[in-house]
Amino acid sequence: MSKKLISVIGPTAIGKTTLAIALANHFDTEIISADSRQFFKEMRIGTAVPSTEELKQARHHFIQHKSIFEPFTVGDFERAAIEKIEGIFKEKDYIIMVGGSGLYVDAVINGLDEFPKVDPEVRIHLNTSFEEKGIEYLQQELQQHDPNYYKEVDISNPHRLIRALEICIGTGRPYSSFLKKKKAQRTFQTTTIGMMAPRETIYERINQRVALMMEEGLLEEARSLYDHKALNALQTVGYKELFHFFDGHGTLEFAVEEIKKNTRRFAKRQLTWYRKKEDVLWVDYDLEPAKIIDRLEKQIIENNK
Repeated sequence: MSKKLISVIGPTAIGKTTLAIALANHFDTEIISADSRQFFKEMRIGTAVPSTEELKQARHHFIQHKSIFEPFTVGDFERAAIEKIEGIFKEKDYIIMVGGSGLYVDAVINGLDEFPKVDPEVRIHLNTSFEEKGIEYLQQELQQHDPNYYKEVDISNPHRLIRALEICIGTGRPYSSFLKKKKAQRTFQTTTIGMMAPRETIYERINQRVALMMEEGLLEEARSLYDHKALNALQTVGYKELFHFFDGHGTLEFAVEEIKKNTRRFAKRQLTWYRKKEDVLWVDYDLEPAKIIDRLEKQIIENNK
Protein backbone atom coordinates (compact mmCIF):
# COMPACT_ATOMS: atom_id res chain seq x y z
CA MET A 1 0.00 0.00 0.00
CA SER A 2 1.76 3.11 -1.25
CA LYS A 3 -0.89 5.57 -0.05
CA LYS A 4 -0.32 7.06 3.40
CA LEU A 5 -2.79 8.59 5.84
CA ILE A 6 -1.01 10.68 8.49
CA SER A 7 -3.20 11.05 11.56
CA VAL A 8 -2.47 13.86 14.02
CA ILE A 9 -3.85 13.31 17.52
CA GLY A 10 -3.47 15.05 20.85
CA PRO A 11 -5.50 16.75 23.58
CA THR A 12 -7.58 19.81 22.84
CA ALA A 13 -5.79 23.15 22.45
CA ILE A 14 -2.35 21.56 21.99
CA GLY A 15 -1.81 22.88 18.45
CA LYS A 16 -2.91 20.06 16.14
CA THR A 17 -4.25 22.42 13.46
CA THR A 18 -0.94 24.22 13.06
CA LEU A 19 0.96 20.96 12.68
CA ALA A 20 -1.62 19.51 10.28
CA ILE A 21 -1.30 22.55 8.00
CA ALA A 22 2.50 22.29 8.02
CA LEU A 23 2.26 18.61 7.11
CA ALA A 24 -0.30 19.24 4.36
CA ASN A 25 1.91 21.90 2.79
CA HIS A 26 5.03 19.73 3.02
CA PHE A 27 3.34 16.71 1.42
CA ASP A 28 1.29 18.85 -1.02
CA THR A 29 -2.01 17.41 0.10
CA GLU A 30 -5.30 18.03 1.89
CA ILE A 31 -6.69 17.72 5.41
CA ILE A 32 -9.53 15.55 6.72
CA SER A 33 -10.99 16.96 9.94
CA ALA A 34 -12.17 14.33 12.41
CA ASP A 35 -13.44 16.77 15.02
CA SER A 36 -17.07 15.78 15.53
CA ARG A 37 -18.17 19.27 16.63
CA GLN A 38 -16.38 21.28 13.96
CA PHE A 39 -18.70 19.65 11.42
CA PHE A 40 -21.50 22.06 12.38
CA LYS A 41 -21.69 25.49 10.76
CA GLU A 42 -23.61 27.07 13.67
CA MET A 43 -20.85 26.21 16.17
CA ARG A 44 -17.82 28.15 15.01
CA ILE A 45 -16.42 29.86 18.10
CA GLY A 46 -17.13 27.23 20.73
CA THR A 47 -15.51 24.43 18.72
CA ALA A 48 -12.33 26.38 17.85
CA VAL A 49 -12.82 26.01 14.11
CA PRO A 50 -9.61 26.88 12.21
CA SER A 51 -9.45 30.56 11.32
CA THR A 52 -10.15 31.87 7.84
CA GLU A 53 -6.41 32.37 7.39
CA GLU A 54 -5.65 28.79 8.48
CA LEU A 55 -8.30 27.39 6.15
CA LYS A 56 -6.65 29.26 3.27
CA GLN A 57 -3.27 27.67 3.99
CA ALA A 58 -4.45 24.13 3.21
CA ARG A 59 -7.62 22.59 1.86
CA HIS A 60 -9.78 21.19 4.67
CA HIS A 61 -12.69 18.77 4.46
CA PHE A 62 -15.50 18.20 6.97
CA ILE A 63 -15.29 21.67 8.49
CA GLN A 64 -18.70 23.31 9.05
CA HIS A 65 -20.28 21.34 6.25
CA LYS A 66 -23.38 20.29 8.21
CA SER A 67 -26.12 21.98 10.21
CA ILE A 68 -26.93 21.03 13.80
CA PHE A 69 -30.40 20.18 12.47
CA GLU A 70 -29.00 17.47 10.17
CA PRO A 71 -28.25 14.05 11.71
CA PHE A 72 -24.62 13.11 11.08
CA THR A 73 -23.48 10.02 12.91
CA VAL A 74 -20.02 8.53 13.25
CA GLY A 75 -21.15 5.94 10.70
CA ASP A 76 -22.11 8.70 8.28
CA PHE A 77 -18.71 10.30 8.83
CA GLU A 78 -16.84 7.03 8.26
CA ARG A 79 -18.55 6.46 4.92
CA ALA A 80 -18.13 10.06 3.76
CA ALA A 81 -14.51 10.29 4.93
CA ILE A 82 -13.45 7.04 3.25
CA GLU A 83 -15.09 8.18 0.01
CA LYS A 84 -13.29 11.52 0.22
CA ILE A 85 -9.96 9.86 1.08
CA GLU A 86 -10.21 7.47 -1.84
CA GLY A 87 -10.93 10.41 -4.15
CA ILE A 88 -7.95 12.43 -2.93
CA PHE A 89 -5.65 9.40 -3.18
CA LYS A 90 -6.31 9.29 -6.91
CA GLU A 91 -4.10 12.39 -7.18
CA LYS A 92 -2.11 12.44 -3.92
CA ASP A 93 0.10 9.93 -2.10
CA TYR A 94 -0.47 11.45 1.34
CA ILE A 95 -3.47 12.76 3.27
CA ILE A 96 -3.47 14.42 6.69
CA MET A 97 -6.23 13.65 9.20
CA VAL A 98 -6.57 15.73 12.34
CA GLY A 99 -9.02 15.87 15.19
CA GLY A 100 -9.65 15.29 18.84
CA SER A 101 -12.64 12.95 18.50
CA GLY A 102 -11.06 9.55 19.11
CA LEU A 103 -14.10 7.56 18.01
CA TYR A 104 -14.19 9.36 14.66
CA VAL A 105 -10.45 8.94 14.11
CA ASP A 106 -10.73 5.22 14.86
CA ALA A 107 -13.70 4.88 12.52
CA VAL A 108 -11.58 6.02 9.58
CA ILE A 109 -8.51 3.97 10.50
CA ASN A 110 -10.09 0.76 11.78
CA GLY A 111 -13.77 0.88 10.86
CA LEU A 112 -16.73 0.74 13.23
CA ASP A 113 -17.77 -2.07 15.50
CA GLU A 114 -20.94 -3.99 14.70
CA PHE A 115 -23.73 -4.09 17.25
CA PRO A 116 -26.90 -6.21 17.36
CA LYS A 117 -30.26 -4.57 16.83
CA VAL A 118 -32.05 -3.57 20.02
CA ASP A 119 -35.73 -2.91 20.72
CA PRO A 120 -36.29 0.85 20.08
CA GLU A 121 -38.30 1.02 23.31
CA VAL A 122 -35.06 0.68 25.25
CA ARG A 123 -33.75 3.96 23.86
CA ILE A 124 -37.09 5.68 24.37
CA HIS A 125 -37.04 4.63 28.02
CA LEU A 126 -33.44 5.85 28.46
CA ASN A 127 -34.21 9.22 26.87
CA THR A 128 -37.19 9.63 29.18
CA SER A 129 -35.08 8.70 32.19
CA PHE A 130 -32.46 11.24 31.13
CA GLU A 131 -35.07 14.01 30.88
CA GLU A 132 -36.55 13.14 34.26
CA LYS A 133 -33.46 12.19 36.29
CA GLY A 134 -30.58 13.93 34.57
CA ILE A 135 -27.21 12.78 33.30
CA GLU A 136 -26.13 11.51 36.73
CA TYR A 137 -28.65 8.69 36.39
CA LEU A 138 -27.14 7.61 33.07
CA GLN A 139 -23.64 7.76 34.52
CA GLN A 140 -24.58 5.57 37.49
CA GLU A 141 -26.35 3.05 35.28
CA LEU A 142 -23.41 2.73 32.90
CA GLN A 143 -20.95 2.38 35.77
CA GLN A 144 -23.05 -0.53 36.99
CA HIS A 145 -23.66 -2.22 33.63
CA ASP A 146 -20.23 -1.68 32.05
CA PRO A 147 -17.54 -0.31 34.40
CA ASN A 148 -14.83 -0.84 31.75
CA TYR A 149 -16.50 1.38 29.16
CA TYR A 150 -17.45 3.88 31.86
CA LYS A 151 -13.72 4.52 32.38
CA GLU A 152 -13.25 5.36 28.68
CA VAL A 153 -16.39 7.17 27.58
CA ASP A 154 -16.99 10.91 27.78
CA ILE A 155 -19.38 10.73 30.74
CA SER A 156 -20.60 14.27 30.06
CA ASN A 157 -22.02 13.19 26.67
CA PRO A 158 -25.57 11.84 27.19
CA HIS A 159 -25.75 10.55 23.61
CA ARG A 160 -22.75 8.27 24.16
CA LEU A 161 -24.09 7.12 27.54
CA ILE A 162 -27.52 6.31 26.15
CA ARG A 163 -26.04 4.42 23.19
CA ALA A 164 -23.89 2.27 25.46
CA LEU A 165 -26.74 1.59 27.92
CA GLU A 166 -29.05 0.74 25.03
CA ILE A 167 -26.73 -2.10 24.05
CA CYS A 168 -26.10 -3.19 27.65
CA ILE A 169 -29.78 -3.39 28.50
CA GLY A 170 -30.99 -4.64 25.13
CA THR A 171 -28.47 -7.49 24.89
CA GLY A 172 -27.69 -8.27 28.52
CA ARG A 173 -23.98 -7.89 27.70
CA PRO A 174 -21.53 -5.02 28.35
CA TYR A 175 -21.21 -2.53 25.51
CA SER A 176 -17.42 -2.96 25.67
CA SER A 177 -17.77 -6.68 24.83
CA PHE A 178 -18.77 -5.73 21.28
CA LEU A 179 -15.82 -3.41 20.67
CA LYS A 180 -13.00 -4.10 18.21
CA LYS A 181 -14.11 -7.57 17.16
CA LYS A 182 -12.72 -7.05 13.69
CA LYS A 183 -10.71 -4.44 11.84
CA ALA A 184 -11.87 -2.95 8.55
CA GLN A 185 -9.71 -3.51 5.49
CA ARG A 186 -8.23 -0.26 4.23
CA THR A 187 -6.36 0.46 1.00
CA PHE A 188 -3.89 2.80 2.76
CA GLN A 189 -1.37 2.72 5.57
CA THR A 190 -1.77 4.97 8.60
CA THR A 191 1.00 6.65 10.55
CA THR A 192 -0.09 8.42 13.73
CA ILE A 193 1.62 11.44 15.24
CA GLY A 194 0.71 12.21 18.85
CA MET A 195 1.34 15.66 20.28
CA MET A 196 2.15 15.79 23.98
CA ALA A 197 2.87 18.40 26.65
CA PRO A 198 3.05 18.54 30.44
CA ARG A 199 -0.42 18.50 31.96
CA GLU A 200 0.07 21.98 33.42
CA THR A 201 0.86 23.31 29.94
CA ILE A 202 -2.23 21.68 28.45
CA TYR A 203 -4.43 23.14 31.17
CA GLU A 204 -2.96 26.61 30.73
CA ARG A 205 -3.50 26.48 26.96
CA ILE A 206 -7.11 25.42 27.58
CA ASN A 207 -7.67 28.36 29.94
CA GLN A 208 -6.22 30.74 27.35
CA ARG A 209 -8.38 29.28 24.59
CA VAL A 210 -11.59 29.63 26.62
CA ALA A 211 -10.73 33.25 27.44
CA LEU A 212 -10.15 33.92 23.73
CA MET A 213 -13.46 32.26 22.81
CA MET A 214 -15.30 34.58 25.18
CA GLU A 215 -13.54 37.58 23.64
CA GLU A 216 -14.53 36.39 20.16
CA GLY A 217 -18.23 36.17 21.07
CA LEU A 218 -18.96 32.70 22.46
CA LEU A 219 -21.62 34.14 24.76
CA GLU A 220 -23.57 35.57 21.81
CA GLU A 221 -23.07 32.40 19.75
CA ALA A 222 -24.45 30.25 22.58
CA ARG A 223 -27.36 32.64 23.09
CA SER A 224 -28.30 32.31 19.41
CA LEU A 225 -28.45 28.51 19.85
CA TYR A 226 -30.23 28.44 23.20
CA ASP A 227 -33.65 27.55 21.77
CA HIS A 228 -32.13 24.38 20.29
CA LYS A 229 -30.15 23.32 23.37
CA ALA A 230 -31.75 19.84 23.42
CA LEU A 231 -30.09 18.88 20.12
CA ASN A 232 -27.35 16.28 20.42
CA ALA A 233 -24.76 18.49 18.70
CA LEU A 234 -25.18 21.08 21.45
CA GLN A 235 -24.49 18.66 24.30
CA THR A 236 -20.99 20.06 24.09
CA VAL A 237 -18.61 21.69 26.53
CA GLY A 238 -18.66 25.45 26.04
CA TYR A 239 -22.34 25.56 25.20
CA LYS A 240 -23.92 23.46 27.97
CA GLU A 241 -22.41 25.64 30.68
CA LEU A 242 -23.68 28.86 29.09
CA PHE A 243 -27.14 27.35 28.56
CA HIS A 244 -27.14 26.60 32.28
CA PHE A 245 -26.28 30.26 32.93
CA PHE A 246 -29.11 31.39 30.63
CA ASP A 247 -31.44 29.19 32.66
CA GLY A 248 -30.62 31.32 35.69
CA HIS A 249 -28.09 29.09 37.39
CA GLY A 250 -24.99 30.88 38.66
CA THR A 251 -23.05 33.82 37.29
CA LEU A 252 -21.35 34.23 33.94
CA GLU A 253 -17.99 34.05 35.69
CA PHE A 254 -18.96 30.70 37.19
CA ALA A 255 -20.09 29.41 33.78
CA VAL A 256 -16.75 30.36 32.21
CA GLU A 257 -14.85 28.60 34.98
CA GLU A 258 -17.04 25.53 34.42
CA ILE A 259 -16.16 25.58 30.72
CA LYS A 260 -12.46 25.60 31.62
CA LYS A 261 -12.89 22.83 34.18
CA ASN A 262 -14.95 20.59 31.90
CA THR A 263 -12.58 21.16 28.98
CA ARG A 264 -9.69 20.09 31.20
CA ARG A 265 -11.63 16.96 32.10
CA PHE A 266 -12.23 16.29 28.42
CA ALA A 267 -8.51 16.64 27.72
CA LYS A 268 -7.78 14.18 30.50
CA ARG A 269 -10.13 11.63 28.92
CA GLN A 270 -8.48 12.22 25.54
CA LEU A 271 -5.08 11.47 27.06
CA THR A 272 -6.43 8.26 28.60
CA TRP A 273 -7.76 7.21 25.19
CA TYR A 274 -4.49 8.00 23.40
CA ARG A 275 -2.27 6.19 25.92
CA LYS A 276 -3.90 2.92 24.93
CA LYS A 277 -2.86 3.35 21.32
CA GLU A 278 0.13 1.54 19.91
CA ASP A 279 2.56 2.65 17.20
CA VAL A 280 2.20 6.37 17.87
CA LEU A 281 5.07 8.72 17.04
CA TRP A 282 4.96 11.02 20.07
CA VAL A 283 6.35 14.55 19.69
CA ASP A 284 6.55 17.58 21.97
CA TYR A 285 3.91 20.16 21.21
CA ASP A 286 6.51 22.92 20.75
CA LEU A 287 8.88 20.96 18.51
CA GLU A 288 9.48 22.71 15.20
CA PRO A 289 7.32 21.28 12.37
CA ALA A 290 10.44 20.72 10.23
CA LYS A 291 11.90 18.44 12.90
CA ILE A 292 8.60 16.59 13.28
CA ILE A 293 8.46 16.06 9.52
CA ASP A 294 12.02 14.71 9.56
CA ARG A 295 11.11 12.20 12.27
CA LEU A 296 7.90 11.30 10.47
CA GLU A 297 9.63 10.58 7.18
CA LYS A 298 12.16 8.36 8.94
CA GLN A 299 9.25 6.54 10.60
CA ILE A 300 7.51 6.00 7.26
CA ILE A 301 10.72 4.64 5.70
CA GLU A 302 11.15 2.28 8.66
CA ASN A 303 7.55 1.07 8.37
CA ASN A 304 8.05 0.31 4.67
CA LYS A 305 11.03 -1.99 5.26
